[in-house]
Amino acid sequence: MISKPLPKKQFIQHMETSEKTVSTNRKAYADFDILEKYEAGVLLTGSEVKSVREGKVNLKDSYALVKQEEALLFNCHISPYNFAHQFNHEPTRTRKLLLHKREILRLMGKVKERGLTIVPLRVYFKGKHIKVEIGLAKGKKIWGKREEKRKKTVDKEIRSALKYRK
Repeated sequence: MISKPLPKKQFIQHMETSEKTVSTNRKAYADFDILEKYEAGVLLTGSEVKSVREGKVNLKDSYALVKQEEALLFNCHISPYNFAHQFNHEPTRTRKLLLHKREILRLMGKVKERGLTIVPLRVYFKGKHIKVEIGLAKGKKIWGKREEKRKKTVDKEIRSALKYRK
């Protein structure tokens, strides 16, 4: 049976709701407690967009700051696009995050007030737009990391014991 293609309006709505993750920052979840999450657009050049589409993004040591009521993304490595040649971009340049003014002011206040950090968590496509999920994070202490690791191993042992018992 041949299915009919979606009408143009429904197709566009489907494209806007679909998300495809390009890169995640697993180290951020290990080193920080994420308190709040925000979705931000990113100001990119053409060769950067092509590289992101190929999945060549690394968020490992990246972070965000709010300076002069602008949110900026630092140390996000987007590899140069092979076919851009002379029009290529610098891999770790500072990129502007696109947020509403009230979100920027809220982030600015929280960072100053409580000493929190803004960390990028993942880069993904939302329809045809490239988005970055940023998180307001609090650094974990060494004992907190150890305790979390201990809990994971205990949970794993309990699950395996229950599995063998059945």
